[in-house]
Amino acid sequence: MHELSIAMSVLDLASEEAERQGGRVVAIHLRLGPLSGVVQGALRSAYELARQDSALNAAELVIEGVPLVAYCPTCCTERTPVSIQQLCCPACGSPTPDIIRGRELEVFALEME
Repeated sequence: MHELSIAMSVLDLASEEAERQGGRVVAIHLRLGPLSGVVQGALRSAYELARQDSALNAAELVIEGVPLVAYCPTCCTERTPVSIQQLCCPACGSPTPDIIRGRELEVFALEME
């Protein structure tokens, strides 16, 4: 379960920033795309386990899902593909190999006191 190592890394990052800023982390905001290779439910469970023995044991994990968006060369616009398994434009059916969004796994904000 690589989600545990990811959860621990997120906690380490937040802890370092809290130390640098001299505050206490209340919430960690994370963006997570469907092509990130991370299962949201497994990450939440791993985070709960990892935070128990950390200085951030009260910090909430807030996950913002990022939709999958690809560029359709036929329509010359960004579209949400039919599915993760079928990367085709829903309007014209053309393959959409250029992924614009959906691979994200990033901490984008910390709420601190």
